[in-house]
Amino acid sequence: MITYPHIFHNLYTESCFLTREVVGRIVTELLACMTTTKELWENALVELELTISRPNFNTWFKDTHVVRVEEGTVYLGVPSQFARDWLSTKFHKDILHSLRSLSESVRAVEYVISRGSKKVEEVRPAPSVSELPLETVHAKTNLNPRFTFGSFVVGPFNELAHAASQAVVRKPGIAYNPLLIYGPTGLGKTHLIQAIGNHFRVNAPDRKVQYVTSEKFSMDYVSAVQAGKVQSFKEKYRQFDLLIMDDIQFLAKMEKTKEEFFHLFNYLHDGNKQLVFSSDQHPNLIQNLEDRLKSRFNAGMIVSVIPPDHDSRLAIVRTKAAANNFYLSDEVMEYLATTIEGNVRELEGALNTLLCHFEMRGNPLTINDAKTLLRGAGSAKKAVSVQEVVKTIASFYGVEENSIYEKTRRKEVVRPRQVIMFLLREDFRISFPTIGEKLGGRDHTTVIHSCEKIKENLQSDSILSQELHQIRLMLK
Repeated sequence: MITYPHIFHNLYTESCFLTREVVGRIVTELLACMTTTKELWENALVELELTISRPNFNTWFKDTHVVRVEEGTVYLGVPSQFARDWLSTKFHKDILHSLRSLSESVRAVEYVISRGSKKVEEVRPAPSVSELPLETVHAKTNLNPRFTFGSFVVGPFNELAHAASQAVVRKPGIAYNPLLIYGPTGLGKTHLIQAIGNHFRVNAPDRKVQYVTSEKFSMDYVSAVQAGKVQSFKEKYRQFDLLIMDDIQFLAKMEKTKEEFFHLFNYLHDGNKQLVFSSDQHPNLIQNLEDRLKSRFNAGMIVSVIPPDHDSRLAIVRTKAAANNFYLSDEVMEYLATTIEGNVRELEGALNTLLCHFEMRGNPLTINDAKTLLRGAGSAKKAVSVQEVVKTIASFYGVEENSIYEKTRRKEVVRPRQVIMFLLREDFRISFPTIGEKLGGRDHTTVIHSCEKIKENLQSDSILSQELHQIRLMLK
């Protein structure tokens, strides 16, 4: 590969007879060298930004860089395994096309996990719980001081949401605005969005921060209307540099409040003020939520949290136990992580039960103690109709619900239909003939083929695995 020293050596040795041909060759070599490293990727990013939606570009191309170029292969550094899988699956053709348009020598792209040669700017963590005031809720901001990034356990189930939150505190009003984190209850959404607020409260005390639930926001508005103080209400909420609102799904049925929220959203967003929200589901699936609000949420960053896997649950148990100076044997911690498969809140509740018993007895807990105390822990699955499954998955993939039943082989419909068949069989144990009958009168062999196809793809397609994870969450 050509290097800068090599070029400057040529320039020095041939400087006594620099003909136009020699200068042209040296300049060509210099440009070739520049476009095989940093400049090559910067120019490619400019082109990619024009062809990829802003949310996708901001999410997946942040912290990417060229690690090296060898024998026509560009080794692209990405920040995580998830980013590598997503870029290589969803955007590989776009990336390769952009690089080839800049340099004909590029023949392939490989994705490697790398944080780059420059140190990535890190967010200074908020003070530990012991360094914060002891009040339960901060009177001025409504923030719980115990909800910090330092006390948040990061795992594969919430890694992207945590990364997005960190990006917000680095570049408020610019990185992801608005940021919306969604997922079932008890997975740490409130902790994470309040951690953003607590970071600002401690590290940027000059910025006005407010945390509020959608219910409290609605009550404030109704009270203002009844008292004839709507203008005061507007002035109160329009002063904030960072507005954090929890459980925005409840606004959908409040017509007047929803209208006021829409205008508040526009006012703060147009002023480059940061907006952070949480919801129990993707905004596109919230009934009675107007399209104009859905489009505004979708213009920012929408990221989900999913139930933690076994290793993440075990890490949570270890962290929470250590924070409370609570000794648990490896056997008991393993039992907790294996038994409580629901949300983080349930896991913490089970841990508190054991902690209370430990404090009363003063003796270490045995595995039999844990089994006795946590007898009946866990939650049952709810029944879901075939129609609900079809509606949810069609919405997830952005296709018309009716197209699932039609005799069409359009690519954008085939995968959602195959996923529906797979989940109806795997998760709900519906027979192949019944699935075929419910989905437009198809033969059972078609259903079998679809299920086998999804099983086969799951072995190598990590994106499909993530999609199924998310869909199962939405069906709970």
